[in-house]
Amino acid sequence: MPTLVAPPPLSAGMPGRPSWRVLAALTLLVAVIHLLVLGLAPTAIGPEPSPLANKFITRTIVIAPPASEKPAAPAAAAPPEARPPAPVKPRRPRAPSVPKPRPAPAPEPQIDNATPKEPEAPDLTVQPATDSGAMPADTPANAAGSDAGSGTAVAGTGDGTAGASAGASNPTSGNIVGTQSLRIPGSVTLDFAATGQDGSSPMQGVFGELTWLQDGSRYDARLTLKVLFSTIRSQHSTGRIGPSGIEPDRYSESRKSEVASHFVRDQGQVVFSNNAPPVPLLAGAQDRLSIMMQLGGLLAGDPGRYPAGSQISVQTVGPRDAGVWVFVVGDEEQLSLPAGEYRARKLTRSPRQQFDSKLELWLAPDYGYLPVRIKQTEPNGNFADAQLRKSLPTTPSN
Repeated sequence: MPTLVAPPPLSAGMPGRPSWRVLAALTLLVAVIHLLVLGLAPTAIGPEPSPLANKFITRTIVIAPPASEKPAAPAAAAPPEARPPAPVKPRRPRAPSVPKPRPAPAPEPQIDNATPKEPEAPDLTVQPATDSGAMPADTPANAAGSDAGSGTAVAGTGDGTAGASAGASNPTSGNIVGTQSLRIPGSVTLDFAATGQDGSSPMQGVFGELTWLQDGSRYDARLTLKVLFSTIRSQHSTGRIGPSGIEPDRYSESRKSEVASHFVRDQGQVVFSNNAPPVPLLAGAQDRLSIMMQLGGLLAGDPGRYPAGSQISVQTVGPRDAGVWVFVVGDEEQLSLPAGEYRARKLTRSPRQQFDSKLELWLAPDYGYLPVRIKQTEPNGNFADAQLRKSLPTTPSN
């Protein structure tokens, strides 16, 4: 029988075959060394560049959409650029080169020079403009004159015009310089005792109070007539104080009910609450209450301008209508009133139509031309005479 001989054992000094793990590690190590040698490792290291790249990319993404939209429009506009090839028109210049000698006579430019007739048209348009600017001033005067039954020559001639500047240092009073000087009184309250006739009954036990408040830019005026604790009549006026003096915004009268008129200055008209047709608003217009303070301001501003016999014409607005009131300045009178002795200038508005009332005012020069007596007479003979019953301070309120 054959005998099997066992292989001789490996000697302890001989190394064994390397394992696959060792070979893999060696292979990987060699590969890494190669990468380092080839300089490829930096591409895998350093995440820092990526954020910048990302930011740059996002910006390009944001910019790209509008850029893509804009070219869309130019794409449409590109066709017009294709039209330039039509510069084959230079051929036309060759043809015009022949007509050029024809226009040489240049009669056409002479025709253009002969057209100065056109400038005449602008001149004509300017002339009507100036005429139309003057006409409106006359037109409202005519309208107001027809409403009041008065001539147009007196419309709006008693007040200053816009564009003047206030010259008062005191915010509550002072001179206002326009075409006429004014001095508006400061805030004051005047108390009156009223007598008169109302039909067959005499007016007794009636007291009046005129309250005038102003702060240099706005004013509020109210005149009330009372019997005991009952108000039988009230007039109220509110508005501004401007270059022309007192400029009412609203006026109302109250007895059993209130009726009012509104000064719509931006539309140049007066509007009434009773649905009466609006009327043109003239420069310097007043209402039936503010007119007393405005007249006093005119006389206080330049007393020498209004000698006895002179006239002051002002558009005066009531609760239902408006018209030009003409006041005649009278002489000074010495009055004996419940409040004492007063020197006053009298102004009278006489009736000009059948149903006009007569208004008489006495203004005291020593007290800033404040009214110390007011008398109104109706066409039917009824009248009310309000006389100052409480003395005014020695120094008038300014």
